[in-house]
Amino acid sequence: MRYLISWLFVCLAMPSGNATTFYLPDDKTRVVGHNLIVFSRAEDTLLDIGRRFDIGYSEMASANPSVDIWLPGSGQRVLVPNQFILPAGAQKGIVINLAEMRLYYYPKQEAGQPKKVITHPIGIGREGWQTPLGKSKIIQKVKNPTWTVPESVLAEHLANGDPLPKVVPAGPDNPLGAFKMRLGMPGYLLHGTNKPYGVGLRVSHGCIRLYPEDIEHLFGKVPLNTEVEIVYQPFKAAMYRGRLYVEAHELYKDMEVDKNNMTPVVKAIMAEKDKLYNDDLLFARAMIEEQLGVSQAIEKFENRVVEDVWFIHSGVTNDAKKKLNLAMATLGLDSYFWPLRGTEGGVLVGPFDSQQRASEIAEDVMQLSGESVWVSLMPGEVL
Repeated sequence: MRYLISWLFVCLAMPSGNATTFYLPDDKTRVVGHNLIVFSRAEDTLLDIGRRFDIGYSEMASANPSVDIWLPGSGQRVLVPNQFILPAGAQKGIVINLAEMRLYYYPKQEAGQPKKVITHPIGIGREGWQTPLGKSKIIQKVKNPTWTVPESVLAEHLANGDPLPKVVPAGPDNPLGAFKMRLGMPGYLLHGTNKPYGVGLRVSHGCIRLYPEDIEHLFGKVPLNTEVEIVYQPFKAAMYRGRLYVEAHELYKDMEVDKNNMTPVVKAIMAEKDKLYNDDLLFARAMIEEQLGVSQAIEKFENRVVEDVWFIHSGVTNDAKKKLNLAMATLGLDSYFWPLRGTEGGVLVGPFDSQQRASEIAEDVMQLSGESVWVSLMPGEVL
């Protein structure tokens, strides 16, 4: 058991506030976090679970192709894809990978502190309104913005019988949400939203939208003139602890990548390995065909799950920590409470020796705290 607990603290994502923050020991580290399994409750949708873990719509849907996104049902096994291969390229400023609909922010390293990356899911431009590729920077930050509706958007809504005012005031009906950050690319923003279910989808007119809590988090951390690079990397590969990890996302029809062409993923692998073996190619082909968007190790076709050890997971929200701690103290289970090391948010409760015992404690904890928690398994191997 001591080995399992050590693995959890070393390899699990380290949430901070409502974001997921990963510490990077060096510039070569590109695999962060770890996938996990949670078991849905009767009232859950996959979107409810995803938002609590800071995962977007498409990430949750792709990782769980056999699960109904709106009605998964009670006790459904749900994969939370919380392991990421960082995009290839410089680890600085903001990097946005359209292929996975995810933003990565690399804050400037503070003296005596480890380097880190903060990541959030995003919504991007739909087909015909593509979010542009290229480099830019943050040139403006505005709290409680008004929205001056572009003429093209006014015309589109008018044609659809849904006319908009020329200016939408700040407030709950504003599609920009409570915060916006303007890019140097004319007309393009990073902003919040009044429709959070659109995060993780291609539904915008080209701007990049985030969950309300995520844009608020970024707004407070990202300074003006921060560099921004927007890339399209559907296939990613990286070495981690002597093993090759590969991640393959659904290809966009309006982007120039051929699903049947192995060259992009082979290039990604060859950038990490000196030699390419048949197993590498077979695995890569399977990944491209499935397009689950889940980081997986090539040397093992699936991560082994520690089936006999169960936990309760709070997601990455910071708000739940004190309430959960109090609930566990009330139940006399203080020693089962594990704040994730090096972070202000997110907790594990456990381990428990059966799913039934974990489920019973989860119900008691939710009644006492009023916070959502999930019974979970931690995929991976014991070190």
